[in-house]
Amino acid sequence: MVEEIGLAHGLLRYLHILLFVYWLGGDAGVFYSSKFVTDTTLSREARLTAFKIFINLDMLPRYCLALTLTVGGALAHYIGYEHPQWQLLAILALGPLWVWVVHTIHTKEGTDFGRRLATWDRHFRVFMIAAIVVSVAYHWTTGPLRPYPWLAAKLLIFAFLIFCGFMIRLKIPPFIEGFRTLAASGPTLESDRQMTDGMAACRPYVLIIWAGVAISALIGVLKPGQGPIG
Repeated sequence: MVEEIGLAHGLLRYLHILLFVYWLGGDAGVFYSSKFVTDTTLSREARLTAFKIFINLDMLPRYCLALTLTVGGALAHYIGYEHPQWQLLAILALGPLWVWVVHTIHTKEGTDFGRRLATWDRHFRVFMIAAIVVSVAYHWTTGPLRPYPWLAAKLLIFAFLIFCGFMIRLKIPPFIEGFRTLAASGPTLESDRQMTDGMAACRPYVLIIWAGVAISALIGVLKPGQGPIG
C-alpha cells in the first residue's frame, strides 16, 4: 500500500514537472514563431505557415494551464493538505473537463458551438480568478493553509496567470484582424500594423506569464515558510 502511494505521488510530481516544461517551453515557441508571422520581409505563404505553427503550438500551454490546478490539488493531498470530499472531486474533474473545453474551442472555431463555448470559457476564467483568491483568503484566515504559505503563494500566482492569459485575449484582436486580411487577400500596410501592434500589446503579459510560471516552480521546489510536517 505504501509503495502504491509512493508511486502515485511520484507520477503526479513527474506530471507536474512536465506541465511546467511544456507550458514554459511551448509558450516560448509560440512567442518565437509569432515573429515570423509579423515579419513583413517574408512571403505570404511563409507567414501563413508560421501562423499554423504558432496557433497549434499555442495549444500546449493552454492544455498545461487547464491541467495544473488538478495536478497541483492532487499533490497537495500528499503533503497533508486535506480537501473536503466535494472539493477534491471537483478539482480532479476540473482538469479533464477544462482540457476538453480548450480543445473543442480550437477544433470548432468558427462554429456557433465553438463561439458559445469560448464565451463560456471566458466567463469561467473570470470566475476561477475570483474563486481562487477568495478560497485562499478564506482557508488562510480559517487556518488550513497557514502551514503551507508556499502553496497559498502558488495558488495566487496561478490566479494571476489566468488573469494575464485573459488580458492577452483582450489585446490580441488587432493581430487576428490583421492576419485575416493577410490570409484572405495578402498583407497591407494596415494589416501589418494591426498584427505588430496586437502582438506588442500582448508581449508584457507573455513575459509576466513566463516569470510567474518560473517563480511558481521555484516556490514548489523550495517550499519557503513550511515548517516540519507531522
